[in-house]
Amino acid sequence: MMNEQAGSPATKHRWYARPVFFVSDLTRALAFYEGLLRFRKKWHEADGTGTVCQVDRGDCEIILAEEASRSDRSRLFLELTPEAVDELKGELAERGVGAERSRWGYDVLRITDPDGNELLVCLEW
Repeated sequence: MMNEQAGSPATKHRWYARPVFFVSDLTRALAFYEGLLRFRKKWHEADGTGTVCQVDRGDCEIILAEEASRSDRSRLFLELTPEAVDELKGELAERGVGAERSRWGYDVLRITDPDGNELLVCLEW
């Protein structure tokens, strides 16, 4: 069966993805995401004492996992409305969060967490 609007097979199952950012200190990562970027903690394993949790802001969801054996970094590409980008820039400046303009296929605003994970916010519409 084809989805006539998109010209592709109709989806029978929902695919739902969340990136996992490995962090060296979950408490420090939460301070960055909740305190500076204004994400909210949606869940935290082991009644808030575990090493894995999820933070959300709008429709953006990120799983933070403290795992000593992992030092790799992740990158999340975000598309926001122009108004949301302006609002985010103001929030970052107000809270002293470093962000730099960069290029990654598009002009982006790069925000790097304390573990080197990156949020790339698209600046082209």
